Amino acid sequence: MLRLEQIHSGYGRTQVLAGVTMRVAPGEMVAVVGRNGVGKTTLLRTIVGHQKTTAGTLEFDGRDIARLPVHARARLGIGYVPDSRDVFPGLSVIDNLRVAAYAAGRERERRTPEQMLEEFPALAEKRDARGGSLSGGQQQILAVARALIAAPRILLLDEPSEGVQPSIVQEIAELIRSANRRWGVTVVLVEQNLDFAVRVAPSAHLMNRGRIVRELPTADLLNDKQLQREYLGV
Repeated sequence: MLRLEQIHSGYGRTQVLAGVTMRVAPGEMVAVVGRNGVGKTTLLRTIVGHQKTTAGTLEFDGRDIARLPVHARARLGIGYVPDSRDVFPGLSVIDNLRVAAYAAGRERERRTPEQMLEEFPALAEKRDARGGSLSGGQQQILAVARALIAAPRILLLDEPSEGVQPSIVQEIAELIRSANRRWGVTVVLVEQNLDFAVRVAPSAHLMNRGRIVRELPTADLLNDKQLQREYLGV
């Protein structure tokens, strides 16, 4: 489904991705882990189109998407939840979902705001509450729901457990697994929390200095203290 071959990307003269090679199969759930500053967020931004690819091959379903704008990639079925969440603070929960549904366009399959409230009971309880009044965990759930309303084929998530109270972290993990199980959504998860990564993704891609340096089961990484010290600084 998703193929990156020797991808380079960065900011101005600063190169961040230095030859990333990665493949994600349809329906797969993978975690990308590594220290801060190794390029994990830039990797997601490059796939989505917020960051320009300067070299390499970037394909989605066999189609070269490296030159496509962000909205065109979204219409192909690439969903994205950034670490900032980007919830509209002055809009109610239901209006946040309505905006996302409208932005998804009419030419492709999408879910309705009411359907998403049924799928996410925690949001149904806050239906008329402003996005800015929600807790960090509730905002994260809303951000995931907004991305899923467009019925993406692949969902990219950047640190979904960051700043979220432990009582809601497990709920978010289950929501992501449920989307994969019920709708077949492929998941690429950038995450520092290894416990959360293990709950969501069976396999992990270790990232270091702008490259994927190793692929292994997340459970193995959780139990390997040497790898954690070497690549995560734990």
